[in-house]
Amino acid sequence: MSKRNKVMVTGGCGYIGSHTIVDLIQNGFDVFSVDSLINSKEEVLKGIEEITGKKIENYKIDLSVPGSWKAIADREPEIAGVIHFAALKAVGESVKFPLDYYKNNIGGLLEVLEWMKYSKIPDLIFSSSCTVYGNTNDLPVKEDAEFRPTSSPYGRTKQMGELIIQDFFAGFEGKSISLRYFNPAGAHESVLIGEAPSNPALNLVPVLTETAIGKRKSMTVFGTDYPTPDGSCVRDYIHVMDIAHAHTLALRHLLDGKQHSSFDTYNLGMEKGMSVLEVINAFERVSGIPIDFIRGERRPGDIAEIYANTRKAKDILNWMPTRSLDDILKTAWEWEKQRSKI
Repeated sequence: MSKRNKVMVTGGCGYIGSHTIVDLIQNGFDVFSVDSLINSKEEVLKGIEEITGKKIENYKIDLSVPGSWKAIADREPEIAGVIHFAALKAVGESVKFPLDYYKNNIGGLLEVLEWMKYSKIPDLIFSSSCTVYGNTNDLPVKEDAEFRPTSSPYGRTKQMGELIIQDFFAGFEGKSISLRYFNPAGAHESVLIGEAPSNPALNLVPVLTETAIGKRKSMTVFGTDYPTPDGSCVRDYIHVMDIAHAHTLALRHLLDGKQHSSFDTYNLGMEKGMSVLEVINAFERVSGIPIDFIRGERRPGDIAEIYANTRKAKDILNWMPTRSLDDILKTAWEWEKQRSKI
C-alpha cells in the first residue's frame, strides 16, 4: 500500500459515505469527511465513533461553490485518495429541479478534481450508479454496455461525471475507478448508523420501514403496468455494507498499483432483480407487519427493469456480496426501530 494512509470522503455524513468510513477505518485507513449537510446530519459521526472507536472530523462546506475547499486543502496534506459521494441523488426530484442537480453534482465534481490537482492527490473513487446505462435492454448489464439515453437529469449527471473523470485522468498522474451501484439498502449490523436522510425518504426500503412503523399512513407503488412479471419496477438490491467494502477494496487496488489504465468501472449488485411488490412481500415476512400500499402512476425518470453482472468486481477486486435481501430488510427494520426509539 502507498505510504499515504489518509482518505478524504466527500458526503461522509450521508448514507453510503458513513458506512464506507466505517469500513475504511476497520481496514486501517485514517479518514476525514467533507459534507455540506444539505441532506445529512453530523450526528452520524457519533455512531461511526461508537462502532470504530475513532473520532471523525467533518468539514462543512459546499463543494459546488468554486474554491470552497482551498482553506481545507492546506490543513489536510498528504491525502492518499478521495472517495467522492457528495451529490444530490433523487431521480424524480432531478426531473423537477434539473439545474440544481447539474450545479451540485457536476459543479461539485469539478471542484473535487481541482482540489486533487492542487494537492496532487493521486487516486479517486467515484460514486456512480446503474443509471448511467439509461434505458438499457442488455440484462444483466455489464460494464462495457454503452450509455443509452437516461430519463433523468440525475442519471445524466452520473454519465457526464464519468466522462469528465476520464478526460481529467487522461492527463493526470493518478488513477480513478467508478463504482456503479445498483440499489443500496439496509443498515450497519450494529444499527448505530443507517439510512436517515434529512429530506423525506424516496428510496423503497426506508419508505417501507417508515410505513411499517407508522410514520406514513401508507406507501405508493409507482407504476403497476411495467413489462415485468407483476407490473412493478424491478431493481437489484445490495446491502450498504457490501457496497462500502467495495470502496475499500477499490482504493487498495489503486494504492497498490494494480490498475494500469487511468480509469476503470465496476458494477456492484446482487445479480438478481426483485420487483417492488416482491420486496414488499419479503419485508412483510421478515418483520411480521403488513404494509398498507396503494397502486399509483409511474414516477418520472424510472425505468422498468435493471440488474447487474458483477463478474468483473469479483474477478479483479475480489469483491463478493455477503448479505442477502433478508439481511437488508432485517437491518433496515432494526435501524428504523432504533432511531424511532421503539
